[in-house]
Amino acid sequence: MLTAETQFTDKMTTTLEHGYQPIQSYDIEGPEETPHEIHVVPEGSKSRWNHIVDLDSFFTRMYQYHQKNGIVCIALNEIFLLGQFAFIVMLSTYMWHCVDYPVLFKNKILPNKTKVELSDVFLPLDECTNEISSFAWFVISLAFIFWCIMTLRTLLRLGHYWEMKHFYSAALKITDDELQNLTWHQVQQKVREVQKEQQMCIHKSDLSELDIYHRILRFKNYKIAMVNKSLLPVKLQVPFVGEVIFMTQGLKFNLDILLFSGPWAPFENNWHLKEDYKKVAKRKDLAEALSRSILYAGIINLILCPAILLWQILHTFFSYAEVIKRNPSLLGMRSWSFYGRLYFRHFNELDHELHARLTRAYRPAAKYMDSFISPLGTIIAQNLAFVVGSIGAVILALSAYDQDVLLVDHVLTILSICGLVYATCRSMIPDQNMVWCPEALLTKVLAHVHYQPDYWRGQAHTHNVRQEFAQLFQLRAVSLLEELLSPILTPYVLCFHLRHKALDIVDFFRNFTVEVVGVGDVCSFAQMDVRKHGNATWQTSVHSGDEPLPSDANQYTQAEDGKTELSLVHFTLTNPMWQPPADADKFVQTFKQQALKDAAAGPVAGQMNNPLFASINSVSSLGTGYSTIFSSIRVGPQAQLFRSEMMGGPTSMSSYVSAEKPSKLRGCINRSEGPLEGSDRGLLFSLTQGNTSLGNSMMIPESRTDMQNSDFATTDMCLTTLCLREMHQRQVCHYKTGNIFRFFGRFKLINLTLCRNKFTGGKANQYKNAFPQVN
Repeated sequence: MLTAETQFTDKMTTTLEHGYQPIQSYDIEGPEETPHEIHVVPEGSKSRWNHIVDLDSFFTRMYQYHQKNGIVCIALNEIFLLGQFAFIVMLSTYMWHCVDYPVLFKNKILPNKTKVELSDVFLPLDECTNEISSFAWFVISLAFIFWCIMTLRTLLRLGHYWEMKHFYSAALKITDDELQNLTWHQVQQKVREVQKEQQMCIHKSDLSELDIYHRILRFKNYKIAMVNKSLLPVKLQVPFVGEVIFMTQGLKFNLDILLFSGPWAPFENNWHLKEDYKKVAKRKDLAEALSRSILYAGIINLILCPAILLWQILHTFFSYAEVIKRNPSLLGMRSWSFYGRLYFRHFNELDHELHARLTRAYRPAAKYMDSFISPLGTIIAQNLAFVVGSIGAVILALSAYDQDVLLVDHVLTILSICGLVYATCRSMIPDQNMVWCPEALLTKVLAHVHYQPDYWRGQAHTHNVRQEFAQLFQLRAVSLLEELLSPILTPYVLCFHLRHKALDIVDFFRNFTVEVVGVGDVCSFAQMDVRKHGNATWQTSVHSGDEPLPSDANQYTQAEDGKTELSLVHFTLTNPMWQPPADADKFVQTFKQQALKDAAAGPVAGQMNNPLFASINSVSSLGTGYSTIFSSIRVGPQAQLFRSEMMGGPTSMSSYVSAEKPSKLRGCINRSEGPLEGSDRGLLFSLTQGNTSLGNSMMIPESRTDMQNSDFATTDMCLTTLCLREMHQRQVCHYKTGNIFRFFGRFKLINLTLCRNKFTGGKANQYKNAFPQVN
């Protein structure tokens, strides 16, 4: 035990001292190039995009231009945002100073007036101007200065997007009208072709898909890794509530300024970490400097708190007041929190890819949360709904008899409040005819979001799991309340919580930053290196005698919850042309071979012990479209399926796709995940590759005319996620049981062979790696 602890400490020390290191890119095509090689491009109209200095900003704008549907939509959105800010300021000022409220509320009687008109309520312009105090003029002046800054930034952004319009039309040969009919995968392939012609990046002749993703998601990958390693977000202990995870738009903005884009941030520019952060000797000095920066940011937030709080209140009121009045149940609806979006996000996953997954998971997630019924809350809601409903019914009955009832003071107010309370109470009363299964619903959520703590397994019905999931899937009312309180809580969080993590943040940047040729400094977790950041319990071997994948990871360097492995599989499915490094490719192939081995074993009596068939059952329950794909699967104890994968087979999906593929009208596909034609590198394709009947029933489009290829890829990822997680659970069980047997075996307390056979049901040979012999 002491030896193991010493080895772990040595690894930690080595990591701290030599955390930062430059590595080569994963692009394996073409000869290796030095970082300073310059490619000469012939003069011409296209040379304007040769050697772009800030490729991060360029590729980010390119992605946003595609997702936001061109220059016209972007310009209109920016202009309306400016107009919205000006409108809120002017309307608030006018309503505060230019309305004669005593006349409006009839507290002041006008002489010779039987009816109040608008001209009587609104003050003349000169009188209104005189009513504005000096402090109000100061606030208006600050708002005007801020609006001018926003206008200049908007004009600058529009200039960049106008340049991007020329890039799309001249270099990529794509007009704005075609953007909705092109996936990001298609745009990305065109960009890679343009790189070969114009050398936007001069350090390498070709850009891989991973290089482009790194440029767009450089800082976001760091935040995902920080959340994965529990460095972020901040967790607060609230009396009578318990632990609350605090992550709001305001705090997110401050983190971006402090850690990435601000003048005192660790990054020198978009692609390079400051040299001092790469030196272990300066870690304490840097931590003190970062702590001071966080403290100053907290003080600035405290000073600006009144103005920000006022803006939050006004913006929330103008945005939600009318909607809540029309649909009070909106506050009872749920949405994915900022923390949830970072927790569920894969490394190297773009916004539209994450949005698609979370959208598919929304309905089962809402049903899961609704499956928890509070008997006390239900009783209170039923009786309160009865009371306010009765009051509202009486007022409506009286107004039907004589409409003058509605002219009585505050009658309409009472009626509106009764309607709001009644709708809210009805949303809290469960449907007595619906029966939910929390475990099955949470499995449906997992199939799309891909991540959940291991201890949630089998505990979906418990209150603790529900409370933790509620932090990821918040009530809209809770989200609005957090945003309203954000100006008050953000200074406290920065000064008294985040500031004490400064040293951990400095160590994180040094230990988990690598330099990639042609890309710059990136988060090492984003490289999806299963050797460096993988987890042994998420990796498997196809034969019981095989050696596991070599790993340099320990508890400090490994990603939690299988983030590295699942991110790697997701990226290979959404970018099937990407060539992964050897270790990554070996992991993917080994996983598929193990799944094929489980398929060859067939559904035996203990079917749920087979990871593949347990996963297929779970995915089939997601809906009709998903079950259609698996309806024709009839694999059994046929070694042909497994041998075919091991010996090789067709390498292109086109060999299983009918030449008479029906054409479909394509539109609004710019947010589709991956290529429309699907991927031949997924688990579903591997399952059908070695069996002709399966190939005919699953891979030919006519047998799945109700599903698009993108839906087929979605099903593939759902199956892969559940299958990989089932294998992980089996691996964890083997490790735990192996440790128990090794412990007792040292003292000759048990017969290892007898216990192995009893635990494994006679399949000791299958699990002999988990239970090694003890001398």
